[in-house]
Amino acid sequence: MGIFQVVTKNRDEMVEITDSVQRYIQSIGIQEGIAVISSLHTTAGITVNENADPDVKQDFLRRLKEVYPWEHEQDLHAEGNTAAHLKTSTVGHAQTVIISDGKLVLGTWQGIYFCEFDGPRSRKYAVQVLLSGRDGA
Repeated sequence: MGIFQVVTKNRDEMVEITDSVQRYIQSIGIQEGIAVISSLHTTAGITVNENADPDVKQDFLRRLKEVYPWEHEQDLHAEGNTAAHLKTSTVGHAQTVIISDGKLVLGTWQGIYFCEFDGPRSRKYAVQVLLSGRDGA
């Protein structure tokens, strides 16, 4: 398993990690299997989304902010980051991506994103690769 660091600069931010995950898969020599990419935080998630138009990230974060405003008069959580927890639960803490011929199987416009919802912070995510029968598992 690989553990990786992401340093975010904003409260809400999407950082593309596709290349980092792909480099890790190449470094361990996996040809066939699946990669599970998991945030190690309750206020940051992982998603697969469009990586061609940067406006998609902005729209994505804006719409989450509309659904989960940072401050709500009925929130009880003492840290004041209930919105970040809700965003993470909505996006999910992990994604699974197929590996074939040593490469992540993603569509033309897809990328893997670390989603920060309570930054800026230094964060971590894990990548665990599960082998298919073709790799001897």
